[in-house]
Amino acid sequence: MSKKIKIDSLYEKLVNEEDARVCKAIDESACKVVPGNFFITIISYFFNKLADSVANAKIVLPWIMESLNVPIFLISFLVPIRESGSLLPQLVIAAYIRKMPIRKNIWVLGSFGQALCMIGIAIVAITLEGIAAGYAIIGLLILFSLARGLSSVAAKDVVGKTIPKTRRGALNGWSASAAGILVIALGIYFLINGEKPFSPSNFAVLLSLAGLFWIIAGIVYSRIKEFDGETEGGGNAAVVAFKKLSILKTDNNFRLFVITRALFLCSVLSAPFYVVLAQKNSDSNTYLLGLFILSSGMANLFSAPIWGKFSDISSRKVMIYGALICSVLGIFIFFMDMYFQSLFSIIWVMPILYFILSIGYQGIRIGRKTYLVDLAEGNKRTDYVAVSNTLIGIILLFSGLIGTLSSIISLAGVILFLSILGIIGIILALKLPEIE
Repeated sequence: MSKKIKIDSLYEKLVNEEDARVCKAIDESACKVVPGNFFITIISYFFNKLADSVANAKIVLPWIMESLNVPIFLISFLVPIRESGSLLPQLVIAAYIRKMPIRKNIWVLGSFGQALCMIGIAIVAITLEGIAAGYAIIGLLILFSLARGLSSVAAKDVVGKTIPKTRRGALNGWSASAAGILVIALGIYFLINGEKPFSPSNFAVLLSLAGLFWIIAGIVYSRIKEFDGETEGGGNAAVVAFKKLSILKTDNNFRLFVITRALFLCSVLSAPFYVVLAQKNSDSNTYLLGLFILSSGMANLFSAPIWGKFSDISSRKVMIYGALICSVLGIFIFFMDMYFQSLFSIIWVMPILYFILSIGYQGIRIGRKTYLVDLAEGNKRTDYVAVSNTLIGIILLFSGLIGTLSSIISLAGVILFLSILGIIGIILALKLPEIE
């Protein structure tokens, strides 16, 4: 009993809880165990986000593939495959998940799947090289993304059943911030060893560590106290999947959200171009890698809790402010490339700009996740997540073509183009309703 009292007390302090009964959209039984579920979810999310950061597809994986002499055209598919592979199957996956009254086990299964695939990539790093290594990594990354899709669909539904509306943003914020602390330590490690080459075997250890983190995340998540939920609509997966696309016609707010989210992809799509710009103007790869990892971790540490708390007040505004940061920064980089190109040769300039980009990205990510979970309740939430993620996955598949523009309008020009898309997204987001 004393342990429960301590957990409840810590929970109240962490979320500034004044009214212990803020439960409006979750049932009575779930409301009684909110503090315990809150901390279990934070711990599992912490290890999940830590693993994500260690095996970063925008920074770490490209470095590994380059060290293995993998062709550039395969490296360019990393982010689109990682993101779209986890999103595209979700309409079908959601129909199966809908049949299950308890859905946390799907998240656990996805977490274990990600662990196995990442350990597989670690094995590739020490056994293969060149195009063979490239195809093996891409193949494992596809499987990794499918496992990630399982967790993605289940996560929002489990959170919707176990955590009250006004606490969901804080949940994402605190877990991302905690993971940022250890990512900073990893960045510092790279800085200390900046003059030493980071071998494929070193990367293999790093990716195996990421796999271990996903296993721990799954074990912790399995301890969430989840109660039976709605199971209606669990018919034939493919039929149900396509029927649910009609939501886009009938639900104006959801349709506007999906369009806005697509335009806000400017942040994640522009990130690799920041790294490439830095690489083209620096010879210190390992040191530069450390700076980028450090900036990413610091951005998570300092901005995620703020964005998380702000999301519980207005997730819509969080999305808008995050996109505004990314878009204005992209425009700034374009003009810097036009008139002050010599600044790119200063090794710490691009990591600092990447830090600012990561802050904006965290705002978009935490804001849109909180907004989507709050926008619907019950099985409708699962449908929203599945339809939205599937459509975004389709868009991401074609996003790799954006990189071909660099030969026409330069890397900075591509960043500018993505920033303009972000501005359009901001204009549309202003029309989204606030969720209370």
